[in-house]
Amino acid sequence: MLLHDYFMGTAFDAYTYFGAHPGPLGVMFRVYAPNAHKVAVIGDFNDWKEDFFLGKDEWGIFSAISDKAKPGMKYKYKVYQCDGNVVDKTDPFAFGMELRPNAASIIVDMEQFSFDDEDWMKSRTRNHDNAMNIYELHLGSWIMPNDTSKTEEERNDTGGKRPQVAEPVENDTRLWYNYREMAKPLIDYCKSNHYTHIEVMPLNEHPFDGSWGYQATGFFSPTSRYGTADDLKYMVNELHKAGIGIIIDFVPVHFATDYYSLIKFDGTSVYEYPEREIGFSEWGSCNFNYYRGEIRSFLQSAANYWLDEYHFDGIRMDAISNVIYWMGNEGRGVNGAGLQFLKEMNAGIHSLHPTAMTIAEDSSAFAKVTADVKYDGLGFDYKWDMGWMNDTLKYFKHAPWERSAHYHELTFSMMYFYSELYIMSFSHDEVVHGKATIMQKMWGDYSQKFAQCRLLYAYMYTHPGKKLDFMGNEFGQLREWDEKKEQDWFMLKYPNHDSFHEYRKELHRIYQENPALYTGDYDSRCFRWLQVHGERDCVYVYQRTSGKNSIVMAMNTQDIPHMGYTFEVPENMILTEILNSDENRFGGNTVPSDKPKVYKSVDKKLTLDLPPFGAVIYTAEIVPEEKVEKAAKGKTASAKKPARKTTKKKTSAAALAKKTSAKRSSASKTAAKKSSTGRTARTRKTAAEKAEE
Repeated sequence: MLLHDYFMGTAFDAYTYFGAHPGPLGVMFRVYAPNAHKVAVIGDFNDWKEDFFLGKDEWGIFSAISDKAKPGMKYKYKVYQCDGNVVDKTDPFAFGMELRPNAASIIVDMEQFSFDDEDWMKSRTRNHDNAMNIYELHLGSWIMPNDTSKTEEERNDTGGKRPQVAEPVENDTRLWYNYREMAKPLIDYCKSNHYTHIEVMPLNEHPFDGSWGYQATGFFSPTSRYGTADDLKYMVNELHKAGIGIIIDFVPVHFATDYYSLIKFDGTSVYEYPEREIGFSEWGSCNFNYYRGEIRSFLQSAANYWLDEYHFDGIRMDAISNVIYWMGNEGRGVNGAGLQFLKEMNAGIHSLHPTAMTIAEDSSAFAKVTADVKYDGLGFDYKWDMGWMNDTLKYFKHAPWERSAHYHELTFSMMYFYSELYIMSFSHDEVVHGKATIMQKMWGDYSQKFAQCRLLYAYMYTHPGKKLDFMGNEFGQLREWDEKKEQDWFMLKYPNHDSFHEYRKELHRIYQENPALYTGDYDSRCFRWLQVHGERDCVYVYQRTSGKNSIVMAMNTQDIPHMGYTFEVPENMILTEILNSDENRFGGNTVPSDKPKVYKSVDKKLTLDLPPFGAVIYTAEIVPEEKVEKAAKGKTASAKKPARKTTKKKTSAAALAKKTSAKRSSASKTAAKKSSTGRTARTRKTAAEKAEE
């Protein structure tokens, strides 16, 4: 790292210089505290005595080598601040930290673990034209070794569906599993559920469990709740070898106010804004000061660190609207330094890691969040579609008889969709305390909620955009998420939840196996509405296309069936049903037939049977116009064929000869007619066969 780059805000490798680095001569300690009078390192290597002071250079950097310090030892900086206070601080660049409530930093040798995920890393892309089905989870509460909130029966009686660690520990009293223990169950679960990626909520060290990692104290320290740096590397490595990507949450907006952390590090506001009205966020944390180059370097180095040292495939960045606008409030104006930071960070990350993704969680309507920096965009690869999420969940809260008036809450997303590169997300924020789960948000009684939730997810997985869903949603969890409790796996012993889970697996499989549902997500030519004015019946139909693969989605959001529902289509097509959300195997009422149901349009009119609260997905084949015309000509020729008539007459013996002569003549004509009719029939048959082809 060049110090000039660090202070100018252009460094991405500050962690290679600052912090505690083992070497042949000992451990080099470096910390930036420009206004401190002096700094000492106390730790295991000197029995926590204040006898190892660091030298200060003209840049305000304190440094020295200790030949007694070793990897695995704990340490702190004792900072003599400019205001006269003496405070023990954790290392801002520490690669490890103690478990809360303790707060010492830990010396870590980052060269010990060797990755062998080369094949994955070489073939990795940013997935714009790939299927990307992301399973978001809180690592600590996905499965737990000892969840005391559940009964013994609930912990054990899950119908065999609870993910299991490879080698469970008897009488385990721990709160959490280790990163290494989590690797296999995560891989098995993702594969059986057809997830392509997982997204983990922040794994940086944090003091308060209830912050879920979003208020950090260790921006370079993987939380010790689940193990060490090498343990985390092992988990990422195993996921990659199994063909599963992993995205990490990162918070470049604010930090925890614990005294030992970044706040007033040397007695002044080094990391935060000095003005109190903008120095503290709405969450009570401290806002980072983007106007200082060294702080921009700190943050973008932290983002790069997780990609470089741990091989994460992407970074999802939280609360980006609070970087764009002062205090996240559009009315207070744009934070120019915040925009500069986002642009330079994204450009730098993509230069260093061309196949890594950056994802914005941005609730604002700020333009060009996912446009390239060279086109004056912020440079993110994706943005969560918060508008789609809010509109969709709001719609499904309405009673069926009210939905006609709110019909276009489900169509509005396509009015703006192509302005950004969106991920359709139902995240942890939608199922936390007081918000109700996705299943509970649906209108109606118990069974109606399941029917509508099946419809909801069919809509989500056929809508353009990549997918993200939070743990528990896949089996219809009814309890809001709580970081202190394991997921309610015991619900899978109940038929409605188990069949809903099987439905989700099948839906995910169809999503992954049909390029029309993910290739061309952000190309407007690959999507079109077939029925977007079905307000009276609350029916929606749209088509996704990629090359020869074409998918049609039809949905009925009312609680009554629409049998023989007819609407016009731009061209004639043949639809073959591949998924019906109302099938009895998924908890619905429709008994599937032995053969797939096929629907053919006639004169550019299509007639479908749609179950109540039902979604039906079809593969689509367009019938070329020339085939339709040939079929029509065959029908016209058949319509002009002369009809046979038989007339009975009384005849005399004298007229017998004439009658016999007439019969012969009639027989000759009839033979001619049969010959002509035969040719016409063959012509009609051939035209029909061609139409079906």
